[in-house]
Amino acid sequence: MRIGAGMLALAVLATSLTACASSGATSIVDKAKNDKKLVVGIKIDQPGWGLKKPDGTYAGFDVDVARYVAKALGVPESGITFKEAQSANREPFIQQGQVDMVVATYSITDERKKKISFAGPYLVTGQDILVRADDSSIADVESLKDKKVCGAQGSSSPKRLADKFGAEWESKNLTQQQGYGACLPLLQNKQVDAISTDATILAGFAAQFPGQFKLIGKPFSTEKYGIGLKQDDKAGRDAVNNAIEAMFKDGTWRKAVDANLGEFGKFFSSPPSVERY
Repeated sequence: MRIGAGMLALAVLATSLTACASSGATSIVDKAKNDKKLVVGIKIDQPGWGLKKPDGTYAGFDVDVARYVAKALGVPESGITFKEAQSANREPFIQQGQVDMVVATYSITDERKKKISFAGPYLVTGQDILVRADDSSIADVESLKDKKVCGAQGSSSPKRLADKFGAEWESKNLTQQQGYGACLPLLQNKQVDAISTDATILAGFAAQFPGQFKLIGKPFSTEKYGIGLKQDDKAGRDAVNNAIEAMFKDGTWRKAVDANLGEFGKFFSSPPSVERY
């Protein structure tokens, strides 16, 4: 009985150590090399960035970046599983191992770096303003003081405007919807005068309706989009940074911008510098 108990204890210990190794220490580099599979968190409701199409396939700039990086790590397109990542669950998904990386208009911030790590940035944007193409009354953020603006619930973009113009402006001038896609019909029908969030997101939505909208093109914040990874995976971060830089150099980045953002691609003329740490 003692021998059996001892063997059982060793088996439990071995299982525990295996679980720790698989859940914590393995780099995305190792998983990509050994399994030829990766789970990638993306947005699925943002045209031009991460969109799940009616046929079940995915399209957008973030999707193109994810596929390029995965291929550079040794994972074919058939080995990628895309998983919806909403703004609120991106860090938990990475920490819990539900995804191997997140490519989802994911701004690099010091606060987020306390929980996960970032490769990139692969694109730098800022909060901007989208208006109807025939509206010349809005030239910059100051023009919004007397305008009705639509934003998305839970986004930092409406808060930035509310902080700037005050509580009274927020109650009278700000309309918040569940997503920016719901703001577009309000702008079309003149129920609001503008939509304000990251220029990239606005460009993606506007590109669906050529000639109907225009991007002001005067960002009033800086948002650096990075790829989220496990906090302690330096080898993975270095490998992903190498892939991002290769995408810049071989022209794939420029092609992806033009293909996904159409006429608005001109606002993103050159790739940023990768910030290694």
